[in-house]
Amino acid sequence: MAQSTISVDQDEYSCPICLDVLKDPVTILCGHSYCMSCIKNCWDKNDPVGDYSCPQCQRTFRPRPPLFKNVMLADMIDKMKRTGPGIVACDVCPGAAQRAAKSCLACVASYCETHLRPHHESPALQKHKLIDATGKLQEMVCPLHGKLLEVYCRTDRRCVCLLCVMDEHKHHDTVSAVTEWTEKQKEVAAEQRISQQKIQQREKELQNVRQAVESLSRTAQTAVGDSEKAFSDLVCLFKRRCSKVKELIRDQERAVTCWAGGLLEGLEQEITDLRMRDAELERLSHTEDHIHFLQSVSRAVSELKKRVEKVCEEEFIRILKEVELKEPLTEAPPQGEKQVLKSRETGSSHVSPMNTINFPQIPEHRTRAEFLQYTCWLTLDPNTVHQELTLSGGDREVTRTGVKQSYPPHPERFTLKRQVLCREALAGRRFYWEVEVQGKHAKIGLTYKSINRTTQDGSSSLGGNTKSWSLDCKNGAYFIFHNNKGLQLRVPYCPKIGVYLDHPAGILSFYSISDIMTHITRIQTVFTEPVYAGFLIGEQCTVKLVKLVKLTPMSAVTLTN
Repeated sequence: MAQSTISVDQDEYSCPICLDVLKDPVTILCGHSYCMSCIKNCWDKNDPVGDYSCPQCQRTFRPRPPLFKNVMLADMIDKMKRTGPGIVACDVCPGAAQRAAKSCLACVASYCETHLRPHHESPALQKHKLIDATGKLQEMVCPLHGKLLEVYCRTDRRCVCLLCVMDEHKHHDTVSAVTEWTEKQKEVAAEQRISQQKIQQREKELQNVRQAVESLSRTAQTAVGDSEKAFSDLVCLFKRRCSKVKELIRDQERAVTCWAGGLLEGLEQEITDLRMRDAELERLSHTEDHIHFLQSVSRAVSELKKRVEKVCEEEFIRILKEVELKEPLTEAPPQGEKQVLKSRETGSSHVSPMNTINFPQIPEHRTRAEFLQYTCWLTLDPNTVHQELTLSGGDREVTRTGVKQSYPPHPERFTLKRQVLCREALAGRRFYWEVEVQGKHAKIGLTYKSINRTTQDGSSSLGGNTKSWSLDCKNGAYFIFHNNKGLQLRVPYCPKIGVYLDHPAGILSFYSISDIMTHITRIQTVFTEPVYAGFLIGEQCTVKLVKLVKLTPMSAVTLTN
């Protein structure tokens, strides 16, 4: 059996005029080759002028040179057409082999149409199995027995012939090659489907990341523009104040000059007074009472400082009023509110105010429709859910049934507290979501990812440590928790809760959602890393993430305090 090993590039044998493989190639005097018809037509167009040039090198010939077929080049092109890359040559043809049409598995040889004729005419040869011409026939034959590889040995994981099955593979697990091929095709198809699903998932994640980056860029650009405008307004304000001060100084200067020019007697008296003051200063400069001297100077400096502080305080109060910072920086409980929560670790009554840091507050929105522009889609993370909790509704609803589920072990799973976190990390912008509680007790919280997952004390409970905050909905009342301390909130209870998070500003607010949107409480702090929404589920209780739809202005719910 023979196979062509000649590999040629068809571009090397293309006509520069028609860009196709050379037909009846001719070589002109400069050495470039063309199809005979192409160069002839090209020169026929220039016949009246009498200049016959090469289309490639532009060399001119006079008179018109004769055209003769390049026999060697024509043979090479013919060889290329018959035995090009991927073409199997006939094993029987003498000399220049013709292109094989079929390969015989019984003869282990390839034949052209001429030498294949006996296989069609001879009854004995008609039983041979013919396949499309291939150059890999030797790989399909057993090297030991010279027989066709028709059986697959699963024990040795390789193809063997029938004689091998009767000899060295006699007690091995063997099937026909076609059967094994069919099963492998099914496995490959299944792997391909899984691969395509992963590709689609990664493409979706890539798109989400790109959208998040674009959204962040737009938000950052808006923040930069707002900051530039605010500082520009401040600069303009200071310039106006500076101009007014200059005008006052000039007015005073003109008044003093006019007064001094019109009152000579007053000027003489002033000179007398100045001389007396000079004498006093002279006496003070030579005094040895250093304490008296320093106290006099200190009083003058102190009075100047007080006047400057008063002016700055008045100006900043006016600026704060202009930017409408009318709400308190932190939320304080109403007078007489009962602080009844106890420390979980010691069991004793202990109440302290929530840890807050005062920052200039960004005014919150007044209608639910304004909050809905920050709506985010959250899903519950099966890797964190406690074994007595059941997820449903596309991982957006969790129920405590008391029956242990067969969740696989995971380092992020809560093992003692009946809690679950959401998958999505929240950071860098504002977010809003709503939760519906069905039952007597549940916690709606926010936590860092590093919260403890395996202890019974407050270190693994939402609101029971410095890493989390929570709103406790218990027996028709609200309680706010942080660092294992909290207080009861005297707000009418509603099982539907709205949660607003401004991560950069450190604001976490809760609202009850009914016919009206009522503000429950707000926490002001500093978030040092991304946070995750989470829930603690009481007995026979269900918490569901509400699917939100942006409201039109006509259907906006007014926020009440």
